[in-house]
Amino acid sequence: MTPRECVYAAIRHEETATVPYNVMLSPVAEQRLKTHYKADDLQDALGIHLYLFAANGKPLYASPADYGPTITDEFGVVWATSDINRGYPVRHPLGQPTLNGYTCPDPLASQRWEGVAVAAQRHPETFHIAVVGDLWERAHFLRGLDRLLCDLVEHPGFVHELMAAICEYDLVTLEAMARLRPDGVFLSDDYGFQDRMMMRPEMWREFVQPYLARILTAARAYGLATMLHTCGHVTPVIPDLIELGLDILHPIQPEAMDILCLKREFGRDITFCGGISTQRLLPFGTAQEVRDEVRWTVDAMAQGGGYIAEPGITLQADVPTANLVALIEALSEYRR
Repeated sequence: MTPRECVYAAIRHEETATVPYNVMLSPVAEQRLKTHYKADDLQDALGIHLYLFAANGKPLYASPADYGPTITDEFGVVWATSDINRGYPVRHPLGQPTLNGYTCPDPLASQRWEGVAVAAQRHPETFHIAVVGDLWERAHFLRGLDRLLCDLVEHPGFVHELMAAICEYDLVTLEAMARLRPDGVFLSDDYGFQDRMMMRPEMWREFVQPYLARILTAARAYGLATMLHTCGHVTPVIPDLIELGLDILHPIQPEAMDILCLKREFGRDITFCGGISTQRLLPFGTAQEVRDEVRWTVDAMAQGGGYIAEPGITLQADVPTANLVALIEALSEYRR
């Protein structure tokens, strides 16, 4: 089976001899693996089954050497740059709970789409996923998470207005991406802290679910699979995500949720992607412990299909090279 066929089989909850896998890399981890494998293109060198591509905005990883201490994204959010991770917002354009005087950027601006059609044609054997943006996450980048959480109670009308504006931006991006004929779409939209959701599930259903539903419904209308990234503890809304028709939930962090319970309770209705510890195992375990836990995790989660193996979040600079290599070898050598 090709990598694309393996991923489609996982979404259909069919068991395959090769379990599909994915890894996401910070610049330091990426460079270590490029050096180890003597390869400029890790997609092929590592045998990764998923291939993500996006429109051009702020670089996901902006180095201070290239951009200075800060960089401003297309929405006007100012980010601190970093050599080891994606940085963090330091200035939010929406200082007040209003959109008066603020306009979302043009999702069809020509510079966003330079080279995207070419990128969409690379790695033809893999499962192509077009990144369409974020939603709640973009809202708190614009407003600041602490203020936006207060707005849920104090200014609910503003929150709905903001979420609707971001949703429209994502829908236009989705429509343009659909013309490139990917296999699926990816939305990054964290809802969880380590041990609880950022908001009560009832608030999530009021302020996030309607807009997420519009994006997932539009993707299905284009015949595309859907993949949602949301870190942290989101167990209370997994039934809602299933009801919305989400295909793949990413990255099911084992430090935040019991992945075996997730498999038992919801594994027949949704495909899980992730589940390998990035807070404990990969930074601090031995290479043999990495291999052993990868096999244990995949054995448990891939039963009955519906699983794509991946670490619980982007691999950071704290993961030793030996563990990075052990992870890749364990994933690529695994056979059911």
